[in-house]
Amino acid sequence: MKWSKWLENWNMTSLKITAPFLEMEWSPSEPDKAAAWELYIELITRTTTQPLEKDEGDEDVALSSVYSIFPITRSIIKSHGRECIEFTKLSIIVLNQIVRPFTAKWHKISLDNGFDDPEICLKFREELCGIQESLITYSSMLADMAGVEDLVNLEG
Repeated sequence: MKWSKWLENWNMTSLKITAPFLEMEWSPSEPDKAAAWELYIELITRTTTQPLEKDEGDEDVALSSVYSIFPITRSIIKSHGRECIEFTKLSIIVLNQIVRPFTAKWHKISLDNGFDDPEICLKFREELCGIQESLITYSSMLADMAGVEDLVNLEG
């Protein structure tokens, strides 16, 4: 299967990816599968994919949880080495095109004490819901890559 078809199956065609890459074969190796499993578990057990109810949690902590996906992903890539190239390709695209714009915007607002304003907190939570949708899809893609049952919707 080509990368373009695999991304299409997950409705992730909005990612900006060069045409030659999209025509490459999508064929995850065992290191890809292991790396996908590790990140999958991290994502489905964090605010990245779990609801943050209106009167629960803390915006700074939620932002930190989303940001932590960067060092976690880097660590996973380093530990699995060059053999997990399919995982690396996907994760870099998601980090740079989905996670980075969100964390960059909200990190600046957080540093400026924006989370002291209830209106800004509400806006953050709305945008968090939006990125969570993308990260839930990403998590499901990782489950597929890992060859495991997707547990992201396990709870009611």
